[in-house]
Amino acid sequence: MKTLLVLGFCLLFANQLYGQINCEVYKNSGDLKKYEACKIAEERAGHYQFSFEYQDALDRALAVDSTFSWAYRYKSTAYLKSGDFITWKKLMDQAVSLDPAAHLDYRGWCRFQFFRDYKGAIEDIERLKSLVNYDIGSSQNGYYHLEIARALCYKGLGQSEKAIEIIEEKLQDTDYSPGPYIYLHLGVLYLEKGDLDAAIETLQKQEKINDLAENNYYLALAYAKKGDQKASSESLKKAKEKYTTGMKMFDPYVVQMDKIYLRDLDALVAN
Repeated sequence: MKTLLVLGFCLLFANQLYGQINCEVYKNSGDLKKYEACKIAEERAGHYQFSFEYQDALDRALAVDSTFSWAYRYKSTAYLKSGDFITWKKLMDQAVSLDPAAHLDYRGWCRFQFFRDYKGAIEDIERLKSLVNYDIGSSQNGYYHLEIARALCYKGLGQSEKAIEIIEEKLQDTDYSPGPYIYLHLGVLYLEKGDLDAAIETLQKQEKINDLAENNYYLALAYAKKGDQKASSESLKKAKEKYTTGMKMFDPYVVQMDKIYLRDLDALVAN
């Protein structure tokens, strides 16, 4: 678990770096106007995203170059966090229209994570894939490759077979390191499909990389469906222990797909 936490921190840090821009790129390419805008935008550093100083730096950057797409993206984040999703989308749409290859990843992930706009997220991710010849990268929280996010969107649309196909294909990629919830989601997909043996095998893989209340809960369900009440009870007991000690899925902003609550565990006991 400690290794996983370190991995998660590294992924988050890498993602933060990925979202930053190097102003020297504009200077070296001869785009001095965008270089000036970029340097002004850097003045937001150290300020809260909804502060006057932060937003003013970006407004001044856009006054120099209204096509500086990153300023729209940076401005949008405060509105997303404050719940003003209309303004967020307006700003993000401007960023995407100016430089789709740079911003479709972020907009697509947000459409999945915050809005459950599965169709919109799929469109953004697939459009990004069509525009670039390199790896499309990971989600902003670092936990999901965008291909996995795309798979979860298909799961959300009820297209489980498509979701399974995408995840299984990604797991064959030797350059891909499975995220902390990948086998949990895949195991649940198998469970929903009725392939109990595959569900159990996959949830046991989740247990090895990041043992949570969730994978034990779904294991209990799978064993119960197979008629193995002893194994089901053992998994359910473990799920409750994990849950009460905080070993469960967590996101500070949203309810994650396949997350469980104590009432789910109590309901399974009652049955």
